[in-house]
Amino acid sequence: MSVPDYMQCAEDHQTLLVVVQPVGIVPEENFFRIYKRISTVSQINVRDSQRVLYIRYRHHYPPENNEWGDFQTHRKVVGLIIITDCSSAKDWPQTFEKFHLQKEIYGPTLYDSRLFVFGLQGEVAEQPRTDVAFYPSYDECETVEKRIEDFIESLFIVLESKRLDRATDKSGDKIPLLCVPFEKKDFVGLDTDSRHYKKRCQGRMRKHVGDLCLQAGMLQDSLVHYHMAVELLRSVNDFLWLGAALEGLCSASVIYHYPGGTGGKAGARRAQGSSLPAEAGNRHRPGAQEVLIDPGALTSNGINADTSAEIGRAKNCLGPEDIIDKYKEAISYYSKYKNAGVIELEACVKAVRVLAIQKKSMEASEFLQNAVYINLRQLSEEEKIQRYSILSELYERIGFHRKSAFFKRVAAMQCVAPSISEPGWRACYKLLLETLPGYSLSLDPKDFSTGTHKGWAAVQMRLLHELVYASRRMGNPALSVRHLSFLLQTMLDFLSDQEKKDVTQSLENYTSKCPGMMEFITLPEGLRLPPVPFTKLPIVPQDSLLLFTYFQWVQGDVCEVQLMVYNPMPFELRVENMGLLTTGVEFESLPAALSLPAESGLYPVTLVGVPQNTGQITINGYHTSVFGVFSDCILDNLPGLKTNGCAVEVIPALPRLQISTSLPRSAHTLQPSSGDEISTSVSVQLYNGETQQLVIKLENIGTEPLEKLEVTAKTVNSKEKLYGEFLSWKLEDTLSQFPLKPGKIATFNVNIKVKLDFSCQENLLQDLSDDGISISGLPLSSPFRQIVKPRVDSKPINPTESGKVGDFSHVKTLEAILNFKYSGGPGHADGYYRNLSLGLHVEVEPSVFFTHVSTLPATSTRQCHLLLDVFNSTEHELTVSAKNNEDLVLHAGECQR
Repeated sequence: MSVPDYMQCAEDHQTLLVVVQPVGIVPEENFFRIYKRISTVSQINVRDSQRVLYIRYRHHYPPENNEWGDFQTHRKVVGLIIITDCSSAKDWPQTFEKFHLQKEIYGPTLYDSRLFVFGLQGEVAEQPRTDVAFYPSYDECETVEKRIEDFIESLFIVLESKRLDRATDKSGDKIPLLCVPFEKKDFVGLDTDSRHYKKRCQGRMRKHVGDLCLQAGMLQDSLVHYHMAVELLRSVNDFLWLGAALEGLCSASVIYHYPGGTGGKAGARRAQGSSLPAEAGNRHRPGAQEVLIDPGALTSNGINADTSAEIGRAKNCLGPEDIIDKYKEAISYYSKYKNAGVIELEACVKAVRVLAIQKKSMEASEFLQNAVYINLRQLSEEEKIQRYSILSELYERIGFHRKSAFFKRVAAMQCVAPSISEPGWRACYKLLLETLPGYSLSLDPKDFSTGTHKGWAAVQMRLLHELVYASRRMGNPALSVRHLSFLLQTMLDFLSDQEKKDVTQSLENYTSKCPGMMEFITLPEGLRLPPVPFTKLPIVPQDSLLLFTYFQWVQGDVCEVQLMVYNPMPFELRVENMGLLTTGVEFESLPAALSLPAESGLYPVTLVGVPQNTGQITINGYHTSVFGVFSDCILDNLPGLKTNGCAVEVIPALPRLQISTSLPRSAHTLQPSSGDEISTSVSVQLYNGETQQLVIKLENIGTEPLEKLEVTAKTVNSKEKLYGEFLSWKLEDTLSQFPLKPGKIATFNVNIKVKLDFSCQENLLQDLSDDGISISGLPLSSPFRQIVKPRVDSKPINPTESGKVGDFSHVKTLEAILNFKYSGGPGHADGYYRNLSLGLHVEVEPSVFFTHVSTLPATSTRQCHLLLDVFNSTEHELTVSAKNNEDLVLHAGECQR
């Protein structure tokens, strides 16, 4: 026997094998429709008996396996059902001839056969026949199941007659020697009268009768015959058949202990017809289960039809632990014979299925390991695939998931072996998908977003590469892109720099023909592959927050969100089509493109868009295009962000104001108050007491008219005391230009006047004290008096000529913010407004200094003349005016009294 049946299980020993085959041209769909209906009749109750007959159907069975039917009767084809099409009566003789030719293939072992003819009507079809059933079509065949039941009953009749005939053999000592095919040449010339030969014949026949009893539903009888066969065959060292007897004993015991079956098939067996008493279920105990055999109960040939005495002496069938021991013993006997490799392999598979039910995984793995190394003939590629697939399934049943995945992957690679002329890439891909759970690999990127990585990353990457390659060879580039994207997203931390470059280059090659999209991909097997967004390209680091430019967004305005990202790749990363993902209010995203340097640090990215109407908008994430893969990155899927969306209110449209001034921009940055938006900052230099007009142009750059304007000012960051009004304006002149339509400009004039105190009273008082004059409360003083203390009467002082004069360029600073509160359009009707601030930085220089103060006596002792030395610290000519005095003209840097 050269073709193993990897689906074998212990309970198959009690089944009758029926082959169902098509003859002629029969559509495959129609054949399997009938085959499926036939297969539903898998067990029937024998009339007038408590016995149950089990049937095993096959639509393909190698004839050479049929030659081992005497060794184990469940391998013998006892029934043949032929399905054929015949449309006319003239074709009927040829059809019937084909039926007979097909019977000859399995002829020596067949108990009975049936021919189902579809499409033939008329006289031929009306003739009553037991072996042929005629049906008008595949849709009009209601009696198929009933015909099969009658057919199985006829098989039982033949089986029962053979069982009785074997058990009541009247041929005296001449019991035929049952042989397997490779033994026949070994027994030529043996002494058939020797005691050793007779025991061999008796033991093999006992074992054969045990098989027939098991198939006939006589479980208890089969146990007795198997025990007796074991004793006889052990005594003559007939190891091959001893192994078969032990395996039969194990099968009968398994059927008794596990009536639901060990094959794991849908629809467990019913424990009908079991002839053992109900209390036997309570005797599942380990230990040797010997059988006492009364020699007087045997006839001279060792076979007795009445086994009641033996039945009474059978303590029990094998216990659960003894079953495994006997399997091991049987397999050890099989291993002595090179030609029994298939029998040994199938016995290992049966033992594993039993151990899987007993939940003894380690013992089961030993049987499977033995099965792996059993050397069979040169197997075809299809047989290798089947072998590795079944090994994978069995390892899965005993909980060895990674080992199961290993053999499943080997089977997948076998599908595309170089020796196959037409590689089965679809079958390879399907098997590779089935290996994923064993390697702790899921195709859902969400499973990799949190927690530590599970499984061996190197093996997982290898498997993903194989999925990519198989997808490409299948002619499905979208599938290749999806798997390669998944590899890059989930295995990024385990890829070397060179691997990152190789994977991204391959990805770009694939996406140049088929861009990666965000749709689910549905496979023919029904599996749906979720999209793979590139949330790591670029990476949003942990605790990185979305920064909103506005607390409220305005309909029709360009609104901004700032996100911090970095590039983990060892090369420049180009991110295209990056924009916001929103729900709620209709939103027009304005995509951006950016280029991040290799392994860059945190990089701010501003994403903008325009809300089209009012209401609430939720920022759910962002979308990108990287390496040709379009990604929708949802915030709640990003491990670095502790948010599942940000809600923003969109208010009705408002005008938008832009300001420009007649003054230059300031290099100084002013910090506005909360809610203010500084459009620009300007600076100006003034002399103390100087007034300058600031012209501000107000341009409406929005789409709504500007209807209302309020202007306020406040001084910030200044400890100087101001004299008089610093900033003044007439708003009425500007409001007369309202409403200001979109695109129009209005002017707003602000007068800047600075009056600061540059005096230093302490020095002045000290100077007067030196002159012997006591005076207080004077508003004038000289901060540089100590420098120019030596008096030079009626002589101008030139500070450039004296190093003692010092520097008179003392500058004081004033800062103020002009706040424009404005509104218009629908937003004005709902009470909304905008704030816009203009920063003003003013540097104030002193214009004149009183460098020296002295007095002269007057005509009255109660009066005196006050003499002041005035110094022009500016670079301009200026005139000093005093009450009742003439004007004094001072040139730049000049000092006069």
